[in-house]
Amino acid sequence: MRSHSSKSRRLALVVGCAVAAVLLPAARGIEARLEVAARVPGSGSATVDALLSERFDSPLARSVVLVLRGVPSPGTAEGQRVLREVRAAVLESEAVRGTLSYLDRGDSTFLPRDGDGTYVVVGLHPDGRPDSLLTVLRQDGDRLATALRARYPAATLRWTGEVALNSDLRRQSAEGVRRAEWRALPLSLGLLLLAFGSPLAAVLPVAAALLAIGLALGASALLTTLFPLSILLQNLVTMLGLGLGIDYALLTVSRFREERAQGAVPAVEAAARAARATGPTILLSGLTVAIGLAALAIVPVSEHRALAVGGLLVVASSVAVATLVLPLLLARVGHRLTHAWPWSARRQTPGGTGWDRWGGFVTRQPWRVLLIGGVPVCLLAAQALRLTITLPPPAQWLPAEMESARALRDLEAMGHGAEAQVLRVVVEPMASAGLFSDTGWAEVRGVQRAIHADSAVARIRSLPQLLGPLAALAPPSRVPALVPPVVLQHHVSRDQRATVFDVVPRDGLSPDALDALVQRLRALEMARVRVQVGGAPALTVDYRAAVAGRFAHVVALITGITFVVLAISLRSLLVPLKALLLNLLAVAAAFGVLTLMFQDGLGVALLGLTAPTGGVFAAIPTLVFCTVFGLSMDYEVFLIARVREARATGASELDAVRTGLARTGGVITHAAAIMVVVFGAFSASAFLPVQMLGVGLATAVLLDATVMRLALSPALLVLAGRWNWWPGDRRGATVSPPLAPTSSPSGHASPAADR
Repeated sequence: MRSHSSKSRRLALVVGCAVAAVLLPAARGIEARLEVAARVPGSGSATVDALLSERFDSPLARSVVLVLRGVPSPGTAEGQRVLREVRAAVLESEAVRGTLSYLDRGDSTFLPRDGDGTYVVVGLHPDGRPDSLLTVLRQDGDRLATALRARYPAATLRWTGEVALNSDLRRQSAEGVRRAEWRALPLSLGLLLLAFGSPLAAVLPVAAALLAIGLALGASALLTTLFPLSILLQNLVTMLGLGLGIDYALLTVSRFREERAQGAVPAVEAAARAARATGPTILLSGLTVAIGLAALAIVPVSEHRALAVGGLLVVASSVAVATLVLPLLLARVGHRLTHAWPWSARRQTPGGTGWDRWGGFVTRQPWRVLLIGGVPVCLLAAQALRLTITLPPPAQWLPAEMESARALRDLEAMGHGAEAQVLRVVVEPMASAGLFSDTGWAEVRGVQRAIHADSAVARIRSLPQLLGPLAALAPPSRVPALVPPVVLQHHVSRDQRATVFDVVPRDGLSPDALDALVQRLRALEMARVRVQVGGAPALTVDYRAAVAGRFAHVVALITGITFVVLAISLRSLLVPLKALLLNLLAVAAAFGVLTLMFQDGLGVALLGLTAPTGGVFAAIPTLVFCTVFGLSMDYEVFLIARVREARATGASELDAVRTGLARTGGVITHAAAIMVVVFGAFSASAFLPVQMLGVGLATAVLLDATVMRLALSPALLVLAGRWNWWPGDRRGATVSPPLAPTSSPSGHASPAADR
């Protein structure tokens, strides 16, 4: 038998090494493979993107915006000379396919409201990765800016637009993950050292977490060859990997040390016992976390589905490392884990007089515990009813140091901040003769007039607008010959049956006003013309609708499946129901904190923000709920597993609850503290959505691991008594006096703890 076990361990080690050899190298540089832009498949904005890609041949289809400041306005002769010089230099770049500026159309859109500067729309070649092309452009731009500053010392050239923003956000996200890791790892190691008093015992959970993260990111990198994945995946995998990986390893290592402390058990046998004892708990916990993350896939948004993929991968890798790899390591080096520092002797066992006394208080005063712990959390949860979903203007929430964000602010200073919110409106007349027939052209001009009449529209870049009076006087068939080729390519489809308007909103529109503009444009009723609306504001509307429309489904799916899984696993109806209600309360309280902080501005300066955001991003409530719901169940599973174990040895309901608290209180608090440290490290990110996610997750885990699982949950278990286990098992004696302390004066568990 021992030979068979040894062979199994060796086989598992060989397979694990082979998997790691494939996945870990693939994890390097994963951020270059992840996309930043969100997509809502099947939405109006996605349809417009597809139309522009398939039917138009615009040299500006994939473009960036070059913002010039500190040079004369192109409204002057000197400014035009500078602009010609800049345009010629830009067109020499191998990354550029075409440009659009004041020189092409004499459009006042390109003039600053006052002062100096202008901007140029620069089309990128369709071949090549956007990041690489942008790197070339920035290098060329730096040389050009140096030359201009010889004549205009204040001259600056900065790049922005969707491609530049995405590239910068990708880099910011990767750097933010690395900074968060460096913040979280030393603190996590310190907490583990405090918990175990042994450097090796502290290092093992961190190493397990890093291995799980590497495996999940490597698998994600391989999957990007099949379908695109969002950059947020990297943040979620790292956050969850550190939290779950350390949690599961902490549970396993704690149980291993407990087995060793109970007698002269060899490390190999103690590792096997620890794996058998904690394996089912970790598997059940991982399953509940996976249920929550898998539910993200039903939201028809690309980044939610990417997060579902990344979440499932990191849960699987964390469970595999804790149940397969870690026991092998413990069997090999576990005999050294007992070499703890003298001052930590009383921390070597999970039980302790402090947790035993707390368990005694909870079992004696369950109603008082419910009142003291439950009322504040309910008041906090009530704030969630005011939570607002919003999207702050990009220039307000993008990291200040990003070049593309600074360029957006330059555009705002020139009076063209709304250029970042341009709507792409595809107009397709139904006239059989096409766009430039008399009927088709009249319909296009009718749409132009209807859009221009909207008070939220500042200007429209279109063929009728460019032609001015000629739009009404010239024969439609002559229109293509009256405009520059680059403009015609940009605005007219290859089959000359559709045209695109660039609709620029008024500066300073609120997010709600932008949403309303999108809805009005989509509601335009023209008898013989099809109008479709895309662009960043339209994507925001589609994104919000997709997320909000699925939130109730996500909640119902997660709670329903989790309840069934727990009911079957625990053979109980009341315990899963209690766990679900406490989870919902913890998540609602986390939403309340998000409301008070980001919406109302309470303590927002601690995160480096100068003002409240007025609400949270549409994705945050769903992400927080799906992530926290499963994580919160971790601690419930840890507690219930020990309560059931104590009952199986014949303990009464009160004794079992007290023993469960004594045995898991330390593990839960240390695991939660590490999780809060990890999520707190991400809340210090310069990327606002990640800040909101980090605050929401840290708050929910903190409340869940303290108030919910160590106070309200055991109090409810005490009040329910034998009915906790209905209909599976209601055996056991009636309520008896609390147990004596579960640890001996030396700090080791006494036999009473397991009776």
